[in-house]
Amino acid sequence: MQFDKVLVANRGEIAVRVLRTCRDLGYATVAVYSDADADAPHVAAADEAVRLGPAAPGESYLNVGAVIDAARRTGAQAIHPGYGFLAEHAGFVEACEAAGLVFIGPRAETVRAMGDKASARRLMAARGVPVVPGYDGEDQSDARLADAALAVGYPVLVKASAGGGGKGMNVVHRPEALVDALAQARRLAAAAFGDDRLVIEKYVALPRHVEVQILGDRHGQVIHAFERECSVQRRFQKIVEESPSPALDERLRAALCEAGVKAGEALGYVGAGTVEFILDAEGRFYFLEVNTRLQVEHPITEAVTGLDLVAEQLRIAQGQRLPPQAAVQRTGHAVECRLYAEDAAQGFLPATGTLLAWAAPEGPGLRVDAGVAAGGVVGIHYDPLLAKLIAHGPDRATALQRMIGALRRLVCLGVTTNQAFLEAVLRHPAFRAGTYTTHFIPDHMAGWAPRVPARAVTRRAVAATLWRVLTARATATLPGLTPGWRNNRLRPSEQVWLAGEAPTPVRYVAQAGDRFEVTVDGRTVPAQAQRVGDDGLDLTLDGLRRRYLLRSQGETCWVSDADGASALRAQPRFPTGEAGPARGGCVAPMPGRVVQVLVAVGDAVAVEQPLVIMEAMKMEQTIRAGAAGVVDAVGCAEGDQVDAGAVLVVVTQREETQP
Repeated sequence: MQFDKVLVANRGEIAVRVLRTCRDLGYATVAVYSDADADAPHVAAADEAVRLGPAAPGESYLNVGAVIDAARRTGAQAIHPGYGFLAEHAGFVEACEAAGLVFIGPRAETVRAMGDKASARRLMAARGVPVVPGYDGEDQSDARLADAALAVGYPVLVKASAGGGGKGMNVVHRPEALVDALAQARRLAAAAFGDDRLVIEKYVALPRHVEVQILGDRHGQVIHAFERECSVQRRFQKIVEESPSPALDERLRAALCEAGVKAGEALGYVGAGTVEFILDAEGRFYFLEVNTRLQVEHPITEAVTGLDLVAEQLRIAQGQRLPPQAAVQRTGHAVECRLYAEDAAQGFLPATGTLLAWAAPEGPGLRVDAGVAAGGVVGIHYDPLLAKLIAHGPDRATALQRMIGALRRLVCLGVTTNQAFLEAVLRHPAFRAGTYTTHFIPDHMAGWAPRVPARAVTRRAVAATLWRVLTARATATLPGLTPGWRNNRLRPSEQVWLAGEAPTPVRYVAQAGDRFEVTVDGRTVPAQAQRVGDDGLDLTLDGLRRRYLLRSQGETCWVSDADGASALRAQPRFPTGEAGPARGGCVAPMPGRVVQVLVAVGDAVAVEQPLVIMEAMKMEQTIRAGAAGVVDAVGCAEGDQVDAGAVLVVVTQREETQP
């Protein structure tokens, strides 16, 4: 049971975070990596690292034999699974034990029992923990599940019996939509967990998602570390969490935490785990599941309790006793925001690319857990979570304001993220009031689009223009050569930038030294610009001085200042005139794998009819027809890996096919 060298069987921010505590406590560390992660921060954070295999998770991070062999080769005596991948894989726990390794987490029987939502529901109901009305039986036929849905009443929640993270989960509002929902849930569950069994539950109206952090030692003691509110979700995955929950009074908090401990005791729980509950509008709570691992949102519990949950996991695995419940106290308020590589304005479409710049904010009460660095590639194989920002303060208002400031100061250029969306969530009146539910995003943020003030875009366009000019001067191959030279020095040069589809023209005339005369928005104003290093610009425009960070990639210039960032695309002087596919067809909105092609050549399709289902970053996207018509060509097949922009289906509009 004793160990002094730990292998972390994960990647990204959680691997970096676990390695940090292991190092702080004096443990030697080992990282594992795929070909896609050879230069990732978690590899550099460990004393040693072992390659597992190609980028695909099944050939690397999910390869149990390769992980066990990495521990054997490096002499690691214990394995910490982080979360995701093998963290809730009972077979992996047993493989560790068979190899004489300590698994830093619950027992295999606990993982197996709670990994099956159906058996978990039955166990908790038997122990007196309230569960959501539903069906968790062995008969998995469509007919039996349809009968169960009618019995509990629509709307119902279809969810995978195995796994978690919102995968294989759908809300179904009408009986006629159930069959398609079951098929999609089975497909996602089988792909993510290797198990396509489903559970039907009554969908609770106006629910809040509240969870209790529990810890259990090898001596039979189970304690709680209070609760977390996790109701701000998209696709049943959390993006903003806070502790304590604004929905609970002290009486309800005590009852909920007691139920969490009761669930842990029923399992003989060992390690860190989370008991998740749904809370209805009347204050009744129901058991959802037990996550037998560390949660993504565990840092907010650490912030309000002062505990290091990874350190507690290590101590428990070494056989040490937990402190008594009375020793766990809560102070202040904490909030966490998950930074995802995704386009919130496009249905949270996963985004890929290269991180051209990365700088985490610092300050009192702030913590950033990140698994990325400048130059890193965000690909299609893994979850799009880049980092977590955590803010703590003496009260909720202080914590929220610190988080808003942190989001404004965070620099993440080169990949589209949900950074601006997170700030909009925190500023929304319903969130500020603490009255939100799991419907918050569809109810309050539907149709959200980033609203960058035109003045800010103009300033950044000027910065991008003058940075280009000054950079060209600094890198001129001939001494005294002035870029953009023209025989009439008083005639302005012009650069047009596109922020979205709106053009922003910048006209400028170089003056002496670093001074310019700039015409924007119909006004001519003085400007003074000085390069700061390779990628910074100190710009005084019409008397207002600001510092900008810039990165260039092809014709796109990413510009960041104290109020946020813009991706500006240089408008070409001579448009190519290239035409895309027929308007009613579809192209791949992201790189990914084709899961299913739903149409064939000659099929008639309606507007918004599903054409292709794609998967990237552990998420499915249904690509729909932009107009009614007839399928002229299908450019993909099930299982294909396609690039962003690849033509998937070509549809000719109906009126074009008429004689």
